[in-house]
Amino acid sequence: MIRIALGEHPEEHVALTVSPLQETVLSLHVLLGPKHHAVHHEWVRTMRSLDRSVRRELDRFAFLFRHHVPDLFVPTADDDFETFEEELERFLRVPPERVLPALARPLYDHGGSQIIDADVVRARGGGELLDDPAAYAVRLARFLERYWCTAFESEWQRIEPLLAHAITESGRTLAAEGVWAVLGRLPPTCRVDVQRRELLIDLPHEHALRIDAANPLVLVPSVFVWPHLRVNCDPPWPIAITYTASAVARNAEPKIPPAELLRVLRALADDTRLRVLKLIAEKPRTTQELAPLVGLSNAGLSKSLQRLAEAGLVTARRDGYYVVYALAPEQLDALPAAMQRFVYGDRSPAENP
Repeated sequence: MIRIALGEHPEEHVALTVSPLQETVLSLHVLLGPKHHAVHHEWVRTMRSLDRSVRRELDRFAFLFRHHVPDLFVPTADDDFETFEEELERFLRVPPERVLPALARPLYDHGGSQIIDADVVRARGGGELLDDPAAYAVRLARFLERYWCTAFESEWQRIEPLLAHAITESGRTLAAEGVWAVLGRLPPTCRVDVQRRELLIDLPHEHALRIDAANPLVLVPSVFVWPHLRVNCDPPWPIAITYTASAVARNAEPKIPPAELLRVLRALADDTRLRVLKLIAEKPRTTQELAPLVGLSNAGLSKSLQRLAEAGLVTARRDGYYVVYALAPEQLDALPAAMQRFVYGDRSPAENP
């Protein structure tokens, strides 16, 4: 459990920002594990055209991004929004003694340890990093720059307005309702204890932090972090939470059919009712006419007609002694084309009597 405590007026110590560099790195994580990122499958397919030499370089650096995104790519709480180039320059200014543990961490730790096991790192492909962290950081930066220029810069142009909107939305909420309302929109793995002034994050990492002027909290909306939540709580890097932008989260939610559509589908989930509907689609019919055609008693047919009427698929009108049932074609518009072809046969909906 990670506990992040905020004092009075916590909104004064919360920064909202976007990070083109971190988003670039998160997109590499998606490319290396596309089966776990269903929302991004369309984008992954477009990346099939990625330059083969860039793909080979990605394989070389894959251990950095496959399971864990290094913390040194987390944006700072500075007032100005940084460009990709500015963030990359900041990365290159990180001292080698900080580069090594940050980049090696995916190979030796997933639980908060700061101790590097050099033998493990070397055995898992981190020999170049161990031998010369500064030179390795330069090679990594050049790879990220090339990937950005050849593949991701155009994607950033597409998603930057979406992330800017997420920042604006959260900023207004922060100003009007305070930080707790913003934090309350985070994923279910996070929960707010307002009385204790704590943000609790259910992760297998024991850590307690306090947010203040010296240790601000950076909130970073993201497109490519979905479906995860990424939390950084280890110095010397900023305390930060990278979470799915609201528009992406809404798009990823299951599309539950409305109650009306469910009634229609349930009414049609029966062979007899389907045949009754097809006969009525040919022309309006009475119960007495339909019963022998579908092999039901009048009572049995009445139950089927009632289900179809409740779903709005047929209408009934009295004609003297008889009740005549007719098709209500507008309800069929919500159904798949195959279903409509079955009901209408060779006729078009406009030809319905």
